[in-house]
Amino acid sequence: MSLRLGIDLGGTKIAGIVLDGADQVRAERRVSTPQNDYAATIAAIVELVAALEADAGAQALPVGIGTPGSVVPASGLMRNANSRCLNGQPLPQDLQAALQRPLLVANDADCLALSESHDGAAAGAASVFAVILGTGVGGGLVVDQHLLAGPNGLTGEWGHTPLPWATATEQQLATRCWCGLHGCLETWLSGPALVAAHRRRGGSAVDAQAIVAQATAGDGLAQAVLQAWYEHLARAFAQLINMLDPEVIVIGGGLSRITALYREVPRRWHAYAFTERVVTPLRAARHGDASGVRGAARLWPLHSD
Repeated sequence: MSLRLGIDLGGTKIAGIVLDGADQVRAERRVSTPQNDYAATIAAIVELVAALEADAGAQALPVGIGTPGSVVPASGLMRNANSRCLNGQPLPQDLQAALQRPLLVANDADCLALSESHDGAAAGAASVFAVILGTGVGGGLVVDQHLLAGPNGLTGEWGHTPLPWATATEQQLATRCWCGLHGCLETWLSGPALVAAHRRRGGSAVDAQAIVAQATAGDGLAQAVLQAWYEHLARAFAQLINMLDPEVIVIGGGLSRITALYREVPRRWHAYAFTERVVTPLRAARHGDASGVRGAARLWPLHSD
């Protein structure tokens, strides 16, 4: 039976999975990500792959890697990863040498999109845009169950586009993104951005989960912060719909668990989309935190092993 191994390289954990040809999990593990240590990260992935293969009773499986950031097509070097120790490093080449086999590497949001388009929240859809709303904001586009990749390796970098239809006040409030520009969607829609908006309005230093809990309990400040976040998210999705018109939009990441957004955002995006009525469904990732690692395994077609 065909087996594929996927690795999801995150900022705090590295998840691994082995899927068989029927998409059943044959092995699954996760380990902590070494912090700010590129060589230790390579070693941790190699050890994880070996452990997963031992669990699955297999050897030399095809490996797909989901990473923060992306690979520069011309040089093979990593860029735009919020795990900064990866940037400028030849991650695909170093992993291939360490694992002694070819591998495929894609952005973690691409892996989310691939997973959810096959047997997730967008199964059967011809076009899927998947976004990660968490510590960062990213996106991936799948058409006919294949990742759409452009010559610059940037397809889906939705989080580093500006907030659309920004008001004068919002333009003044725009903050510098880690990428060097001001007002990127990541600075408005990410978990840290939600926390920063709460503090800017006079709230206490609490995390996004606490803000949601406070809003649910009736706290007016937390409710106002979330209402503004829904508005920004609606505008961002409306612009996406205007450009790509995907059949389904899927959300993963920690903020995808804010259940009210699936009601509140579609209520608002009609005002900005270039149509009388948006029919695009907005759905949470069916596989949750496991979707990225499942998509990484799916980077290899079944016949490749």
